[in-house]
Amino acid sequence: MKGSVLFTHSYFYKLDPKQWRFKQPYAPLATLLAAAVIRDAGFNVSMFDTGLKDSPSEIIPSIRSHKPEYLVIYDDGFNYLTKMCLTNMREAAFMMTKIGKRFGCTVIVSSSDSSDHYEKYLQNGADYVVRGEGEETLKELLLALKARKTTSELAGIAYLRGLETVVNPARPVMRELDHLPLPAWDLVDLDPYRKIWIKHHGYFSVNLATTRGCPYKCNWCAKPIYGNRYNSRSPQHVIREIEMLLSQYKPDHFWMSDDIFGLKPGWVQEFNKLVNAKKLSFKYKIQSRVDLLLEEDNLAALAESGAETIWVGAESGSQAILDAMDKGTKVEQIYTAARLMKEKNIRVAFFLQFGYLGETKDDIDATIRMVLDLMPDEIGISVSYPLPGTKFYEKVKGQLKDKQNWSDSDDLALMFSSTFNNQYYKELHRYVHSVYRKHKGYDSLGKLFANPLRLTYKDVRAGLATLYYLPASLMREKKLKKLQTAE
Repeated sequence: MKGSVLFTHSYFYKLDPKQWRFKQPYAPLATLLAAAVIRDAGFNVSMFDTGLKDSPSEIIPSIRSHKPEYLVIYDDGFNYLTKMCLTNMREAAFMMTKIGKRFGCTVIVSSSDSSDHYEKYLQNGADYVVRGEGEETLKELLLALKARKTTSELAGIAYLRGLETVVNPARPVMRELDHLPLPAWDLVDLDPYRKIWIKHHGYFSVNLATTRGCPYKCNWCAKPIYGNRYNSRSPQHVIREIEMLLSQYKPDHFWMSDDIFGLKPGWVQEFNKLVNAKKLSFKYKIQSRVDLLLEEDNLAALAESGAETIWVGAESGSQAILDAMDKGTKVEQIYTAARLMKEKNIRVAFFLQFGYLGETKDDIDATIRMVLDLMPDEIGISVSYPLPGTKFYEKVKGQLKDKQNWSDSDDLALMFSSTFNNQYYKELHRYVHSVYRKHKGYDSLGKLFANPLRLTYKDVRAGLATLYYLPASLMREKKLKKLQTAE
């Protein structure tokens, strides 16, 4: 063996109250993949999974037990939650870095936040920061350190030389993703994840990724790990991983954690053929774009292969805002795609974003109207968040003060000057959820009167919830009007 490496990551579900309430935890996929690459390179690899832990200090027994030479804090770049650079997780990474140094480890960090803010991590004790896509860089770095070779020419890293911060050139992203091993799932205990899923949702979901990167140029979306390039695993390689996971861990459901699933022409059709040829049975959810879903027979192939839920970045019901975001989609496409998904019995889910520069009350009303017209099965609401490396960030960075990151994903603080103030957008978030749930309840009550024998428990619960959301939405609407006139 070349040396001992302890892998961990800095996302703690319990430090993100909103996500912990959802009870939909996933193991750190990118961390497990990096661990597999380093194990294949001959290192003795172990894992401390922080996902369901309470505190960064819980890593201490693992360090004492494994006595690693290297502590690698490698965040799951496939999980969109890690793009937001949440300060709770940053502080957790700093604490684990300090603990690692106290035990004599060489500490290496790889994450979206450390790629953007490598100076902060180096100042808090990290020996090296791996910037961007990490597997090959990490492998070369560990091999160089073990052989006591210089790292001065190694692409993709930042480190301190005395008091000077050295930033080596970036490394090109990988193209041949099929050459990577499957993630080291044996290093993580999935039983606690399974128990949480089964208890709260009645099924067990596992994450996997089929692609890296995104070629679209929405001007608020940062891509510090995989960039604007789009590279895809072959359908055959993905099916091999699915077969392994179904055989060894028996999930009922998969989250395809790609930024965009199945963008490559013909990919979803080939994937569907393989699923059916091998007689595989599973459900899955993806993230996609409405314009992509309208191409060829993509929706038919997705439905046939088991796609249960599709999250799309609807963002706004205002074409002016979509154009300002450089989104590249039309409001009409959102309507068409949502209706076609429902025809295929695929659950529709919208990401919505309020507070973008120039947004007016009419734009907000158009978004709410779109939601109520289409009644997606799920909605996720945020306010515009300035991520380093984006055009949007460059427009507002002069306004950013002490608070430049959310503490957790429920923070939802507006950190720049928009049409309305921060309090208005927080109340808007609550109002949209209330009015959406109210109309969900109306739909369920309609089902009750139309066909009471086919009513589900969820329908009954949604119908009864109308008793709460009807007055709540009226109250929040009044409060919004007061906040608007106070501007």
